[in-house]
Amino acid sequence: MNKKVSLGTAITLMAIAAALAVAITMVYSIRTFNDKLYNIKEREATYEKLSQIDKIVRSEYYGNIDEKYLMDSIARGYIQGISDRYALYLTAEQYQQQLENVEGKMVGIGVDTVCDTSGYMLVTEVYPESAAEIAGISVGDLILQVDELEVTAQTYGEAEEALDGEAGTKVSIVLRQGNEDQEPIELTRRKVEIPSVYMEIVDNIAYIQITEFADATANQFLKAIENAFRGGAEGLIFDVRGNPGGTIDSVSQVLDRLLPAGDIVSATYKNGDTKVLATSDDREVDLPMAVVVNERTASAAELFAQSLWDYEKGQVVGVTTYGKGLMQTIYRLDDGSALDITVAKYNPPKSPNFDGIGVVPDYEVKLTSEQAQLLSEGNLDRDADPQLRKAKELVNAAILAKGGGSSNVKQEEEASSQDSSSAAD
Repeated sequence: MNKKVSLGTAITLMAIAAALAVAITMVYSIRTFNDKLYNIKEREATYEKLSQIDKIVRSEYYGNIDEKYLMDSIARGYIQGISDRYALYLTAEQYQQQLENVEGKMVGIGVDTVCDTSGYMLVTEVYPESAAEIAGISVGDLILQVDELEVTAQTYGEAEEALDGEAGTKVSIVLRQGNEDQEPIELTRRKVEIPSVYMEIVDNIAYIQITEFADATANQFLKAIENAFRGGAEGLIFDVRGNPGGTIDSVSQVLDRLLPAGDIVSATYKNGDTKVLATSDDREVDLPMAVVVNERTASAAELFAQSLWDYEKGQVVGVTTYGKGLMQTIYRLDDGSALDITVAKYNPPKSPNFDGIGVVPDYEVKLTSEQAQLLSEGNLDRDADPQLRKAKELVNAAILAKGGGSSNVKQEEEASSQDSSSAAD
């Protein structure tokens, strides 16, 4: 039997519902207002305290105040006070240096050096198309003098800084090549691209080391992959040990070349929203792979390893990685300085966020303390490297399981040839 609701009852129910909605809205609005009011009061207290400090110091301090240094120190202290261990305040000069680091370029003569046992600067790398390469400087040369500064173990840091400068400026150095001290040579500093990808084919496997993920890394990686195909590589080993990370854009471009169609990375922000930052197209590399990691593999390098694992492209060898799954963004301020603060956590394609956890390898292979020291110095022989040996074993087994993989190499080489113009841009 259907019961009819009278018009009066219906109006009453509607009125009650409306009143409840208004009440709930009012409670929420009052709570939001109180939160905002509390934040305003907190900020007012902060500004008032800073104002009191400023008044006392300016009236009583027996000394001169460097206004620029003071402002930089206040900004630096504020950032230190938010308990973001990755946050930085960058002066205008530091911000410009950071931009160059992200770009993957530097201004100088184009060498990497370490302090030799003699105290001199030992050249460990010469960058392509640099002033040093043009002048004939080679790995193993010693820099004895920079301008008027004699290089010693005590002045080494100062000598490093003296090699830097603005593009177009000149610096004079004295070299020892072999056992002979050379006459002073004058070099003109210039902007050069820092190599971050190194490729070598050993037997049938391409060994690709990625030292960081800067803006220049993607093109270097594409060229390395292209050369691996042309060299007949049937498998790939990626070495990201000691790689501190870099930009999300750079690692996403690298992964896009390797992975099938799908998400590469997403970010979860303060408000709880999650947004996909990068996706891969359906062009992928169909070769057996492995990636080698260690405890100093961090950030974007961890995302690289985890993404290959998520798409079942390759297994991970080494030890558990650093565990940095937080994303920073740089905000430029009006005076040219900048803030670099954490804005989100970023997530691999399929696995959970690894911040504070790290990427756990499929095969845990540890180095001895002596091997770890040699690796950090770049002197660990590959045949004596147990992590690389294990990676090679896995890749070779996968190559045999695929029946050799030569057809895959040919297919990828043809695809790479079609894209060679874009890879060289």
